[in-house]
Amino acid sequence: MAPLPTPPDQPEDHPERYVGLAVPEAERLADECGWSTVRTLPPGSIITMEFLQGRLNFEAEDATVTRCWVG
Repeated sequence: MAPLPTPPDQPEDHPERYVGLAVPEAERLADECGWSTVRTLPPGSIITMEFLQGRLNFEAEDATVTRCWVG
């Protein structure tokens, strides 16, 4: 049987720090902090609820992050 994949490490970072930043700056900072995936969504987007280790989600309006969560 094949071994189970090892998920990426979860950076020790606080999602609240991204709220209020411009999207390009927030994406750059998240990349520097080690997030393996950064997803930017418009408000009210329909998304699946699966948790993905190492992913940071931004909800953005007018090119500014208004909400941020892990997974």
